Amino acid sequence: MTTTLPAAERAPRTPRPPRAARVAKGKRPGRRFAWAPYVLIAPAVAILLAALAYPVGWQLVTSFKEFGLAQQFGQAAEFTGLDNYITIVSNPDTWMVVVRSVAFCLVNAFLTVIVGTGLATLMNAVPKAVRLILQVCLLLAWAMPVVAVMTVWNWLFDWNHGTINWLAVQAGADQYWHHNWLEKPLSFYLVATIIIVWMSVPFVAFSVYAGLTQVSGEVLEAAQIDGANWWQRFSRIVMPLIRPVLMIVLLLQIIWDLRVFTQIRMLQDRGSFPSPTDLLGTYIYREGVGANHFGMAAAMSVFVLIITVIAAWPYVRSLMKEEAI
Repeated sequence: MTTTLPAAERAPRTPRPPRAARVAKGKRPGRRFAWAPYVLIAPAVAILLAALAYPVGWQLVTSFKEFGLAQQFGQAAEFTGLDNYITIVSNPDTWMVVVRSVAFCLVNAFLTVIVGTGLATLMNAVPKAVRLILQVCLLLAWAMPVVAVMTVWNWLFDWNHGTINWLAVQAGADQYWHHNWLEKPLSFYLVATIIIVWMSVPFVAFSVYAGLTQVSGEVLEAAQIDGANWWQRFSRIVMPLIRPVLMIVLLLQIIWDLRVFTQIRMLQDRGSFPSPTDLLGTYIYREGVGANHFGMAAAMSVFVLIITVIAAWPYVRSLMKEEAI
């Protein structure tokens, strides 16, 4: 005869601890190390290292040597240690070029991102036909070779037959007749900024537009129903959602504008004095090719590489934090 205990007198069943508690006690389930991702990425890493090893290594070795007239006749370059780096750090002209380049790249990068974001927002708001025309125009501007672009812009700002001077004179500004825009550093950098921003805006506009297409229309519609105006929807909903895209395009623009060379060099050849308008790229070119100071130019290139790594580190650090979450 089986006796059944009342429900109140039954022994309570001990609940099973949650998975987090079991892991905390050391009962972590076994996990196999995944080799497949590392095996797949290894060839790309090997090719990248092979492509970078020689030029970067040559730059580092050359930066510790002194090149001069004797080396043009076959004499081996003399090892000078850190003399080239000491000269760079102690030369006020070098720091002037560095400050000028950093200021120029920051102004151009932020202007490019602002204008590109505005065009991306416009493409996201206009009808399909207008958006297609804008995209084709931006794509054509982006696909044009740099030399062809610079030829057109040099003709526009030509001091003798330039369209910009002609339009200014027609508007009543007679002082711009035969005005050389490239003679003074301030107007030189104004022209360079217009050209570089014009060439870089399509990339930013397409990238930001791709991010805008991923913003949910239902969220924006709900915010509008709740009374949010267009600026509140843009600043508090759209901008936070496309923030990763804005960060990467801003970082890329800073790196590209810090290393700009072709546009500045071609504008200098058109009618300006190189020394007051030099940026890092043209300064290294003049030191290496112009003055045959290849050791100094290599040391300056390594210095620019360090500046680029410092500029990119905050974004890399944010990526590492996101991966750790």
